[in-house]
Amino acid sequence: MEVTEKKQCDVLVIGGGPAGGVCAVTAKMNYPDKEILVVREFEVQLVPCAIPYIFGETLGCSEKDVASCGMAAEMGISTILGKVEDVDTEKKVAYTNKYEITFDKLVFATGSMPFVHASLEHALAYEGVFTIPKNKALVDRAKAYVDKVEDVVIVGTGFIGIEMAMEFREAGKRVTVIGGSKHILKGPFDPEVALEAEKILLEHGVTFIGEDRVVEVLDNGGDSIVSAVQLKSGRVVQAHAVILATGYKPHTSLAEKIGLPLGHYGGIWVDEYMRTQNTDIFAAGDCSARRGFITKVPSKVMLASTSAAEGRVAGSALFGLKYLKGFSGTIAIFSTMIGKSAFSSAGITEEEALKSGGDIVVGAFSGMNRHPATIPDAQRQFVKLVAMRQSGRIIGGQIIGGNETGEMINIVGLMIEMQMTVFQVMFMQVATQPMLTAAPTNYPLVMAANMIADKLKK
Repeated sequence: MEVTEKKQCDVLVIGGGPAGGVCAVTAKMNYPDKEILVVREFEVQLVPCAIPYIFGETLGCSEKDVASCGMAAEMGISTILGKVEDVDTEKKVAYTNKYEITFDKLVFATGSMPFVHASLEHALAYEGVFTIPKNKALVDRAKAYVDKVEDVVIVGTGFIGIEMAMEFREAGKRVTVIGGSKHILKGPFDPEVALEAEKILLEHGVTFIGEDRVVEVLDNGGDSIVSAVQLKSGRVVQAHAVILATGYKPHTSLAEKIGLPLGHYGGIWVDEYMRTQNTDIFAAGDCSARRGFITKVPSKVMLASTSAAEGRVAGSALFGLKYLKGFSGTIAIFSTMIGKSAFSSAGITEEEALKSGGDIVVGAFSGMNRHPATIPDAQRQFVKLVAMRQSGRIIGGQIIGGNETGEMINIVGLMIEMQMTVFQVMFMQVATQPMLTAAPTNYPLVMAANMIADKLKK
């Protein structure tokens, strides 16, 4: 491998996304005398959560969607553009096409890449078929193409797919969402909540085809330009562009190359402090193997918030365990906007808890997010909490409401992480204000906890 320049650092971070950026900053804060170097592949780092909004009117272009390592430059963290092609773990040397980098500690923060089912991989060669990568050039190419067409099919009913569907519809396109599940957003929400989201999607003119799946992408008689998709049922849906929003998988090709063990779903195996079996090598973010906070089973959840938290753990533990880790597994906190309503979820759903054999109790409360309800822009707010029957410990929650929902679900996430019970939430003191929150007399999180406590008495 041709190398033109040698570099040396104490900590080498591969990847500049949420995990890599946060890890670098955390490492510098905890070990200010150490030299931190970040190697990232792209000059413009896209914020994964915001990519769907590039395709519509909300952002409109990728230039408005740039992530950086925050305080990295002013803190003295070095960054170079490039791709690490190989690592000698014994000599502690990493190689790019330009640099030979000697390190003491190495952090894999290589993120994830689009997952496409094997049955549809052939379609990636067709003009007009796109995945959703975290790559500005590829995202810009997809946007330029889709801007010129009218009929868009989105394969996938998760957050990315639904957010893109709404953006395309706002831009005036004919949009069809196709997924194998009965409802959209099936993973993070129970059916009654998912149906509310689905209702808004349909009201905006998006066509949804559930319990069917795409088995073939069709072209115009062999010209390799997409013209339609064929479903398992035999139905054919016209499409001038197809977006495969079918999830992501850990980007671990380099880790595999150097022999790091992988966990379930292909992520790099790590311990509680993000250390691999080689304790001088760490992995954080989507490239690492995860498990659920409640069930402790392997998890496919990939969130920037989880990646950032893991980056903080890794960054503080590089040269010794300075803090006891505050969480064990991904709580899976989600938020999204569909129309003018926010939908959020944390922990596990009622459906998932029952499938896992949980002895649970559920409480739900519906009210208004302002008081009195006649305040302009007030809207209905729905809160559902899931708790264990014997202890009353909260293990999940879902919320529908206004913009405040995005922060309310973080309270639920903290309740889960701190192992709070409904009895503690019942007496929780909250700040309320007519223009900002629901009434103190029926604050929805407290009321939902009350509903569960009442059931536990019976």
